[in-house]
Amino acid sequence: MFNRDIKNHWTVQYEERGMPHVQAGLVLNPQNWRELDPFILMAEDWFKRGTFSDHPHRGFQTITYIIDGRLEHIDNHGGHSILESGDIQYMNAGSGARHAEEAVDNDIAHTLQLWLNLPKELKSTTTSYQNVFSEDAPVVQFEGGTLKVYSGETAGVKGPLEPLVPFTLSEIQLAEGANFTYELPESHNAFLYILSGEIDAGSSQTNLKKSSAATLTFNDGGVGASRLMLKANKRSRGLVYSGKPIKEEVVAYGPFVMNSMEEIRQAYRDYQEGKFGKAAE
Repeated sequence: MFNRDIKNHWTVQYEERGMPHVQAGLVLNPQNWRELDPFILMAEDWFKRGTFSDHPHRGFQTITYIIDGRLEHIDNHGGHSILESGDIQYMNAGSGARHAEEAVDNDIAHTLQLWLNLPKELKSTTTSYQNVFSEDAPVVQFEGGTLKVYSGETAGVKGPLEPLVPFTLSEIQLAEGANFTYELPESHNAFLYILSGEIDAGSSQTNLKKSSAATLTFNDGGVGASRLMLKANKRSRGLVYSGKPIKEEVVAYGPFVMNSMEEIRQAYRDYQEGKFGKAAE
C-alpha cells in the first residue's frame, strides 16, 4: 500500500479586520491551484452578521465546516438552515447560486470554507445544497481517538454527504501519544489541516502544530488505497480532505470559478442581468 508523506507544509497567517469580519486567514492560496487541484482555496474566517450577506457563485462547489458559533444559511431557492459546531454544508453552485451565510444573532461564527472545482461538463448543473449535522456523520472509535467521516469511505464506513463530484472529508481526534493510520484513495490529491494540538504526520513524521496545513504526496493514476500515518504529541484534532485532480485550466475571479476569462465575463453579465434569480432573503 502506498504510504503518504508531507509534500509541503505551512502555518496559516491571520489578519485582524475589525467588525463585522473580525479575523481571516487563507489556508489554501488560490495562486497554487495547479498544485492543489481539484481544490481552489480554503479560507478560515471569524465573523459577525453582515459579513457574507447575499452574493453569487458559479462553477464550483463549497464545503463549509463550522468550527464554532452558529451559521445561518439562506438561499434564493427557499433554503434555510442553522448549522453549529461540527456541522458542514455542501453547495454545488453549478450554473448559478445566490445565497447568504451569516452569523446568528450576536454570535461570532468561526468557519472553514473550501472551494472545490467542478469539471467543465458539470459547471452548468443545477444548484444544490446538503447539510451534514455532526451527529449524523458516522464515528469510528479506535484506541486513543475517534474518526468522524463526513464524505467518502474509510475505516469501513461511508459518510452521508453525496457530492456531485466525489471527495473525502474526515475529522480525526487523537489523545496525547495516540497513533492512527488513515486510509484514502492513492490517486486523490489531499491535504491536512490541524485545528488543535500537535501531530507528527506522514512517513517522514513531519511535525505540524495548530493552524498548520500540509499537502500530501499521492500516486496520480493509482487505483488502490494509501496510508497516512499520524502520531499525536498532544491532544489533537485535524481535518483531512482529498479529491481526484480534474486537470483543466482554472480561472478564479471574484465569486466565480470557470475555465476561461470569457466565461468569467459571461458569469458577471448573467448575474447583472438577473439570471441568478432574486436576492437571498
